[in-house]
Amino acid sequence: MTYQSRGISDGIQLPATYQSQIAAAEALLKDKSTWNGVTAEAVARMRLQNRFKTGLDIARYTAAVMRADMAAYDADPTKYTQSLGCWHGFVAQQKLISIKKHFGGKTDRRYLYLSGWMVAALRSEFGPLPDQSMHEKTSVPKLIEELYTFLRQADSRELNDIFRQLDAAREAGDKAKEAALIEKIDTFQTHVVPVIADIDAGFGNAEATYLLAKKMIEAGACAVQIENQVSDEKQCGHQDGKVTVPHEVFLAKIRACRHAFLELGVDDGIIVTRTDSLGAGLTQQIAVSHKPGDIGDQYNAFLDCDEVDASKIGNGDVIISRNGKLLRPKRLPSNLYQFRQGTGADRCVLDCITSLQNGADLLWIETEKPHIEQIASMVDRIREVVPNAKLAYNNSPSFNWTLNFRWQVYDAWKEAGKDVSKYNRADLMKVEYDDTPLALEADQRIRTFQADSAKRAGIFHHLITLPTYHTAALSTDNLAKEYFGEQGMLGYVKNVQRQEIRQGIACVKHQNMAGSDIGDDHKEYFAGEAALKAGGAHNTMNQFG
Repeated sequence: MTYQSRGISDGIQLPATYQSQIAAAEALLKDKSTWNGVTAEAVARMRLQNRFKTGLDIARYTAAVMRADMAAYDADPTKYTQSLGCWHGFVAQQKLISIKKHFGGKTDRRYLYLSGWMVAALRSEFGPLPDQSMHEKTSVPKLIEELYTFLRQADSRELNDIFRQLDAAREAGDKAKEAALIEKIDTFQTHVVPVIADIDAGFGNAEATYLLAKKMIEAGACAVQIENQVSDEKQCGHQDGKVTVPHEVFLAKIRACRHAFLELGVDDGIIVTRTDSLGAGLTQQIAVSHKPGDIGDQYNAFLDCDEVDASKIGNGDVIISRNGKLLRPKRLPSNLYQFRQGTGADRCVLDCITSLQNGADLLWIETEKPHIEQIASMVDRIREVVPNAKLAYNNSPSFNWTLNFRWQVYDAWKEAGKDVSKYNRADLMKVEYDDTPLALEADQRIRTFQADSAKRAGIFHHLITLPTYHTAALSTDNLAKEYFGEQGMLGYVKNVQRQEIRQGIACVKHQNMAGSDIGDDHKEYFAGEAALKAGGAHNTMNQFG
């Protein structure tokens, strides 16, 4: 299998050149006298338009890309990576087309995140659901496959446009342009990028986790993100009521994911382990402990317990022995056990170190606010044990970013002795603060948050889970308000179509985006001059140039 490098050469093989692809096809066709009308150049073009034959091809390629990016970050923390959450293949496709358009044809260090939240809310056959692992297990691998179907189609579409330009240059006898276009084909960068796929808490026991991970990897996922909540009580990371599991339970699922990668030959596969311990105050199980200080004993040490006398143990009481004392963990009517208040950060650190020492590649610490020093305070402790520890971090829309950063600036100014009398901390979200010095500094901190936290807090990968959920809602609201109001068609034409034309949004030619031109060229490959093509003089797409 041959792949285009993304600015990194180690371990990634470059594709065959256009001319060598044609030569290979000619050699194949030379002895196939009955394959009438099949041309070497058409074969070469179709092969180049479909460089990834299976999801496993994609997973192996993107895993190598991601590993190289991780090494680059270790050497230079300014080289962090980013992704947006996606809930449909078209959204992923348009994102990558946009990235290539605005960043010199490159997709370097830009990934996709497959958000379990959006799968639950938007892709479940049950209808919209909360993020509680209630959606069908198969919906996640199906979406991964869909994402890559659309990204591969983006490859095919862009190359098809180049092939058409090449044919036109040849017809015009423009040798220089012909050579430049062939060079463009040979250096083409794929829209296929790594996907970090959310497997929630594994959707069952370790065997269920393994089976689902296999499906996700076979669909193309090079990275699987798994969290340490109870599978059947899983909650969104920004909601209350989260319940964690003992480390050994979680480690079994990490091993299950690793076995899935290795079975399928994706040896570089990445496992992202998420800890919800910062916000989780409950556990379903008391960990098994064989000796003082083992991982089970460390987990149990965080339980909120009362010391009891052996003679006063009640019916049905659960008792643990620690350091020669009998302790009764506080058990709720739900049969869950409670952790001591204020232990969340310590539990996070232990979770992260344990995961990294048992096969995890990246960490995810779910926090309740975007605060660099809060994250760094835990990462510093983790790196005392694992110096190259790296995080994936959720720049979540569940945070009120404006309010959080205005609070941070207000508190910093007050601590530094600056005059904050013009500001009411309780009302900092008000619009009248938008252009104040405090708000402007807060916005600057938001702007540099990714770069600053990548450098200070070990965040290798920045993701934002739900932006396309929110942008779809916002843009639809704006269109509906105008189109169904006084503006009528002008609401669409002025605010959508005209902007697409002005900004060079390729989707303005929606027939082309959907593959009409690709189909026309295939018809010509298959039927020659007899082909009935859609792209003639009467196609209204010609109105867009």
